[in-house]
Amino acid sequence: MKKLISAAFIGFSVFASAQISLAAKANVLIPTSSASWKNLKTATTNAVEQKGKNITGFNAGLSLKIDLPTSLYLMPEIYYTNFSNEVTVANDINSEATTIKAKSSRVDIPVLLGVNVLGDLLSAYAGPVGSFNLAKGDNFGSFVQKVDAKEFTVGYQLGLQSEIKNVIISARYEGAFSKDQRKFINNVAGSSQEIDYDNRSSLFMLGVGYEF
Repeated sequence: MKKLISAAFIGFSVFASAQISLAAKANVLIPTSSASWKNLKTATTNAVEQKGKNITGFNAGLSLKIDLPTSLYLMPEIYYTNFSNEVTVANDINSEATTIKAKSSRVDIPVLLGVNVLGDLLSAYAGPVGSFNLAKGDNFGSFVQKVDAKEFTVGYQLGLQSEIKNVIISARYEGAFSKDQRKFINNVAGSSQEIDYDNRSSLFMLGVGYEF
């Protein structure tokens, strides 16, 4: 018991002496297939050349940075995220194309562990992110959504950030541990057409923040 109390006091002392900073952050979301440099570079280049047409959404929120011993830090965050996924399918009844655009609104809570590579100038981080879905989905044309969004899914994030005075510039990749599978069924008599796809897509995020 004494050892446990001593360990608790040590932990509290370390936390109390840690430097804590709060920042507001916002990111644009760009779909990408993986975290490879080639795919991230292509996604960024397309965003510039297409004047942002491949940007699928945005998020905004608050980030708490807690400096730990050595060069490590803990960074819990909370974001409101809004994005959409599109898939265009041919109707097997009349051959007309229907674009299914599933919109997602969710609250994301990343808990990231980071390391200062070049002090505040450059750091890297990674960790899990839990997502609580707010939007349940919609219907498109003759396609009716039969499977609503999952209430909770889990993913992961990894990225880099640079702090220049009070301005924070970041780039991060988000992948998924669990799926948010959607099912749309053609609501026309005699049709057996079904569309399945995962709405928890991989995302590349480019962001800016301000530290208070």
